[in-house]
Parts: sequence; C-alpha cells; structure tokens
Amino acid sequence: MLILLPPSEGKTPATGGDAADWNTLSFSVLNGARAKVLDALGTVSAHEDALSLLGVGASLSADVERNTRLHAEPAAPAHQVYSGVLYDALGYDSLTPAQRKKADASVLVISALWGAIRFADRVPAYRLSMGTSLPDVGRLASFWKPQLGDALAAATAGELLVDCRSSTYAAAWTPPPEQTVAVNVFTENAGVRKVVSHFAKHTRGELARHLLTRRGNAPRTPAQLQKAAAEKWVAELVEGTARKPHTLNIILPG
Repeated sequence: MLILLPPSEGKTPATGGDAADWNTLSFSVLNGARAKVLDALGTVSAHEDALSLLGVGASLSADVERNTRLHAEPAAPAHQVYSGVLYDALGYDSLTPAQRKKADASVLVISALWGAIRFADRVPAYRLSMGTSLPDVGRLASFWKPQLGDALAAATAGELLVDCRSSTYAAAWTPPPEQTVAVNVFTENAGVRKVVSHFAKHTRGELARHLLTRRGNAPRTPAQLQKAAAEKWVAELVEGTARKPHTLNIILPG
C-alpha cells in the first residue's frame, strides 16, 4: 500500500542545518526536472511582479523571497516542512518509531517543485502550487505528468494506491486505475450529501494515520481498504472502470 498526498500550501521552514542534498532524494531520476523547475521558480520569484505571477498575496512575500535562494536554504524532513490541516491530522510526530518507519516507506507526496518525494527526504520550505505556470516550464501539472509516469512506475507496481490528493495535484500524475482508490469526503444530513473541503483535508489526514497505525496487514485491495476505513467511518466503495479509479467515499455527519 502507498498513500498519495498533496503537499501543504503553507510550509514550516527549517531553523538551521544543511541545505538539501539532491543525491539523497527519492526518485533521483527526477533531479534534472527538479533543477529546471527550481531555476524557473528562482527567476520568477526575483521578478518585481513575483507575487502576481505566483498567485499569492503580499503576506507571503517572505516565502516568495525565500524561493530565490532555495539551493542554500536549510532543509528538513518533508514530514516536518509540510504542515496544515491534513498533516496535523496525520500527526507524524505522535507516531511510534515503527509507525514512522511505515509512514516513511508508505507515503508519497506529489510536489510542484520536487515531483515526488517521501517523508524522510530533506527539503527546504518553498512556495509553489501545482496550478502555476512557469517560464520555459509551462503549467506544472502538464510538465510533471510524463516525468512522474516514468519515475513512479517501478515504485508503485503492484501496490494499492490510496489517493488522497486534491484535484490540482492529481492532474500531475494518473496512476493505473485498477490499483488506485481516490478518497472523497462528504457530509450527509437528512439524506443530502455535500462535498466538503476543510473537513476533506482533515479526514484524509485521519485516514492516512488510521492506515499507518491500525493493527493487522495493510490493505492490498480496494475492498480491504473500504473495510479498514469502515472501522472508523461510514465508508462506501464505488468500483472503478478500465479508465477510472475506484472511489472510497467517507461520509461524515452533516
């Protein structure tokens, strides 16, 4: 089983230490593409219209300025850099050592800057969304799609993929539908279901934590995933097709 996560938009900078060593990052075949994105990001971030070009507000000017020196910025494990609702709900710091080891092996973060990394990979904090278009790179989801298809094929072969990504990050890589389960979250009140956003992030983080901490073997099929999710929530499985992944719907009280 592998759990696919989006990065958090906000990130916690490392307070000290060495810069990232790209030779130690997972999926080193992506380093050429990473360098191209990093160079384009640094150029855009130094532009006088950087905030507008990156689609962020003035409150994030320090984050954008940091983008101009990411080669030298202190790095920390991805599970420390990524923060926010989903990652708070996953709660890496409160996992046991064995559970952390499982998380390091089982979680893949699909990133606008790095393509794909694992929790133990050391990276600096940065500001970049997968929906951004960069000069000489183009829209990042389109740029990464062929790169990730090749790089992740071996690592994901035969694995059940629990896809907790948002649609923006899901656009960057389409894994084989027969082994993928996309996770949706709804509230239901008087038989009426509504899609939620904040609670979806939180619940996907809780699902990731549940899968990492529950006893027994990890799910290997969509049906086993539904059974595991039903240990905590009302959960239903919608079977996929030859072109569409399976879907796990988690239903919260409205």
